[in-house]
Amino acid sequence: MPSKLSKAKADALSILDAALKAADPYLAVRNAVEVEGNILRIFGEEFGSRGRVYLLALGKAACAMSRAVLDALGELVGEGLVVTKYGYAGDCPRIPNLRVIEAGHPVPDENSLLAGKLGVELAKKVGPDDILLVLISGGGSALFLLPEEGIGLGDKIRTNELLLKSGARIYEINTVRKHISAVKGGKLAKRVRGTVISLILSDVVGDPLEAIASGPTVKDPTTFQDAYRILKLYNVWEKLPESVRRYIERGLRGEAEETLKEGLSNVHNFIAGSNSLACGAAKRKAEELGYNPEILTTTLEGEAGEVALAIGSIVQEIAGYDRPLRKPAVLIAGGEWTVTIEGEAGLGGPNQEFALSIARKIAGLNAVVLSVDTNGTDGPTNAAGGIVDGETLERLKRAGVDIEEVLKRHDSYHALDKVGALLKTGPTGTNVNSMVIAVILKDSEGA
Repeated sequence: MPSKLSKAKADALSILDAALKAADPYLAVRNAVEVEGNILRIFGEEFGSRGRVYLLALGKAACAMSRAVLDALGELVGEGLVVTKYGYAGDCPRIPNLRVIEAGHPVPDENSLLAGKLGVELAKKVGPDDILLVLISGGGSALFLLPEEGIGLGDKIRTNELLLKSGARIYEINTVRKHISAVKGGKLAKRVRGTVISLILSDVVGDPLEAIASGPTVKDPTTFQDAYRILKLYNVWEKLPESVRRYIERGLRGEAEETLKEGLSNVHNFIAGSNSLACGAAKRKAEELGYNPEILTTTLEGEAGEVALAIGSIVQEIAGYDRPLRKPAVLIAGGEWTVTIEGEAGLGGPNQEFALSIARKIAGLNAVVLSVDTNGTDGPTNAAGGIVDGETLERLKRAGVDIEEVLKRHDSYHALDKVGALLKTGPTGTNVNSMVIAVILKDSEGA
């Protein structure tokens, strides 16, 4: 027998689909780029070129963004490099002079290092009359790296692993990454003699350009002192490889190059897509389906479990008192939540942990909540997140799952899998943070 919540689940997935389509990187770039003769227009701003156009695409959405540029510019693109995550290169354009590399994410690998070296070589080819078109999307920090002198790849990987497990926010993680990198924090742009145009798909809360993929073409307000403070705050400093500690100490003494601090006149950065645009599309779809929707925020941050309890409390309020929205209602929120891991942990990701946590708050309600990473990969799993409803907690109990113990071990994947509550989209081709969609029906709805 179908659950009484099947309607709410179907509507939640329909709303998510609308959000993902709005964040489609191909359309975001294609709508931004025009060409007429030797005039390139980006969002209506004109850039003349007497030379060649080079292409450098970095991130999980690199392939779709590259296809959009090639469809717009065609043979004007003389040479390029596309760097994306393993398994994400299926729809990459395959043309002469365009090299495609798949690399490690969230942990970088040898191909990430190769991508960094080749990216620098490409940047050096750009002459004064040429244009380097840089396409940036989430994941670029791990996929495209070149450690500063004296720091080996293994030490960079170890540092990355420590940061990912620390509970630090992505902005804080990228602050550290930039200060041990030879290409991030605007350092790539400093190597280019011609015009640099970056089209950026934001995966960072609030869209700070310097934090997205660690800002290879953007001036950076953070310092070595900031990086040191973050490492100490999250108890990472003493665990760092010696080469990384030594380099940061050099930076603190003013003996190592800081990130780019002043904007460069030849560099132009544009936001092409964001979580805010995706949430707006979700709201419009919810309205079409007859709901009272509201975007709570697109800058939601915090520990996944704590954020889930807060959102769950609002769902309870709507279900019980019709405030701040009257049922049927849809709550939409975007941002980035984290999970702090201490010791051994199970399998899962922030969105799966969010979903499992909120299942406790919405138990017994005529409601469905999904939490999803818009790139289709939540943590080191094949799930994008989780989708739970008012009956999930009871199903977990019947399956013998101790939800509190599971949350303590951060093993949300296996728990959700037991009750069919994993949300699997496959790679979406985009990456604009995470999203929560909560559908709250009237008590008499859903059958």
